[in-house]
Amino acid sequence: MTGRPPTTTLWRPTGPVELDLVRKLDWRAWPPRLPEQPIFYPVLDEDYAIRIARDWNVKHDGAGFVTRFEVDSDFVSRYPVQRAGGRAILELWVPAEELDGFNAHIVGTIEVVHEFR
Repeated sequence: MTGRPPTTTLWRPTGPVELDLVRKLDWRAWPPRLPEQPIFYPVLDEDYAIRIARDWNVKHDGAGFVTRFEVDSDFVSRYPVQRAGGRAILELWVPAEELDGFNAHIVGTIEVVHEFR
């Protein structure tokens, strides 16, 4: 009997432009990075994602969103956790050229869990 693989919950703070691209991808993938974005960085802490969406995305984009999604735990373990500041400021750094493979291991859909304007 096979079941759903163990998953890891990740969050991604995002602005309205990126969120619209996720919507166009049927809530199942992240869009390719722009040339000035060499990494895709989902975060491991919902509160950290909220701070970025509320304090940075709203200021720069007029709106901020926090998304939540699940990724196959075996696959995501290849990306070491990066401490981007304090104890709870933890991210995964996925090289832009590996984003298609990362997207292929998203389990279920990407959902918006917080919105700030």
